Amino acid sequence: MDGFSVGQMLALLGAVLAAVLAGVGSAKGVGMAGEASAGLVSENPDLAGKCLVLQVLPGTQGIYGFLVAVLVVIKIDLLGSAGLAALTAAQGIQLFLGCLPIAFGGLASAIYQGRVACSGINMLATQPDSSGRAILMTVMVETYAVFALLVSVLLVWFTVV
Repeated sequence: MDGFSVGQMLALLGAVLAAVLAGVGSAKGVGMAGEASAGLVSENPDLAGKCLVLQVLPGTQGIYGFLVAVLVVIKIDLLGSAGLAALTAAQGIQLFLGCLPIAFGGLASAIYQGRVACSGINMLATQPDSSGRAILMTVMVETYAVFALLVSVLLVWFTVV
C-alpha cells in the first residue's frame, strides 16, 4: 500500500489531537499547581504531601487523551502485523470526531482543574487541615474529563472498521 488514505490520516490526526491537547492541558494544570505548591512548601515544608496530591490531579487528563489515542491505534491496527486497516473517509471522520471530546474536554478541564488546585493550595496556607475539602473541589472538575473520556471511548469503540 502506498501512503495513507484520507480515512487513515483523519483517524491518526484524531489520535494525535487527543494525546497532544489533553497532554498540553495537563502540563499547564500541573505546572500551575506546582508553582503554587513551591511557594507554600517553601514556607511550610510539612504541607508538601498535601500539595503534591493537588498538583498531580490535573495530570489525569493527559493520561485519558493517551488512552484514547492508543485505542485508535489499536482500532486501525497501526501496530499489527497485517498492516494498517483500510479506512474509508467516513470511518476516518468518525474516529477523528470520536477523539475530539477528550482532546478539547481534556485540554479545558485540566487547565481549570489546575486553577482549582491552586486555590486549594492557597487555602492550605491558612487552613492546613482543609486538604480534604481542597481535594474534593479539585476532583469535581475531573468529572467532566471523565465524561469526555467516556464519550470518546464509546465513539471510537463503536466505529465499525
